[in-house]
Amino acid sequence: TRPASGGTGDTDSVADAPAPDANGVAPVAPGEKRLILVDGSGYIFRAFHALPPMTRPDGTHVNAVFGFTQMLPQFLAKHAASHIAVVFDSARATFRSDIYPDYKAHRPEPPEELKPQFSLIRDATDAMGVCKAEQPGFEADDLIAAYAKAFADEGGSVTIVSSDKDLMQLIRPGVVMQDPIKRAEIGEAQVMEKFGVAPAMVAQVQALAGDATDNVPGVPGIGVKTAAALLAEYGDLESLLARAGEIKQPKRRETLLANIENARISLKLVTLDEDAPLPQPIEALATRAPDPARLRAFLEENNFRSLLGRTGLGDAAAGKQDFRRATPVAAAPVEAPT
Repeated sequence: TRPASGGTGDTDSVADAPAPDANGVAPVAPGEKRLILVDGSGYIFRAFHALPPMTRPDGTHVNAVFGFTQMLPQFLAKHAASHIAVVFDSARATFRSDIYPDYKAHRPEPPEELKPQFSLIRDATDAMGVCKAEQPGFEADDLIAAYAKAFADEGGSVTIVSSDKDLMQLIRPGVVMQDPIKRAEIGEAQVMEKFGVAPAMVAQVQALAGDATDNVPGVPGIGVKTAAALLAEYGDLESLLARAGEIKQPKRRETLLANIENARISLKLVTLDEDAPLPQPIEALATRAPDPARLRAFLEENNFRSLLGRTGLGDAAAGKQDFRRATPVAAAPVEAPT
């Protein structure tokens, strides 16, 4: 707590703290380390489904690209950071496919209109001056886990921009999530409310409950609430499996005994790899202003004339942006291009 009077340390630190900007965002103080990790897939699919079909003059679909190019700056305009990366999935096949070939195997292919937009969204990330990260053999969630751990270990704070429940296992002191849809922070209290356990135990709950979306088998008949109750009683997943024969309810006991291997496989599938290789060194994630010429070329190539105006790069510039800011493109509501 700050002393009522007489103390100089706290008073000086408050006086020296940078004043909030016009959006009420506290800038990063000198020497402060804040990392924003954006779940690229979440933004891509949200943008694709939020906007009607759009094509540029050559017929290439660009609705997801246009939405992404607006949504990312909207978030950045309200959240300052010293480092930032958008993290993408490299390919569908990962080390989890070797563990369990059916993992995510039932998922349909992306819509044909979306496929050519994946590379364009990576181009958009580059044009906006934001580091992108992906690694063959690993999911974006693994890279987010690895970057969050590495950055927190260096004393920095981390904000993961995603509503993906799988990432909730990463929350800890110094690491929070920000739901970009609900615009709400997800911390330990929210994880407890959803899973009934602390973040460190989330993967073990998921290993028991399974996940039909990702084809994680789990243990049939055990849901999140039951899984949380069992783990609270037995301490952890391995202790529960070792003592499954002690469970009084016959059906639950028999099901657990019959699915011990599935539970262990499921834990491997849902546990994020905090030791995944970092495709970019942390220094490469430092925020930087975009190159105006590169950004303008990208916006012109994709016929995003309204964004050219908002960023001050078009012939009819409307509110030129200060490129010294970390925010790469002026925030604007998601809308159709003109």
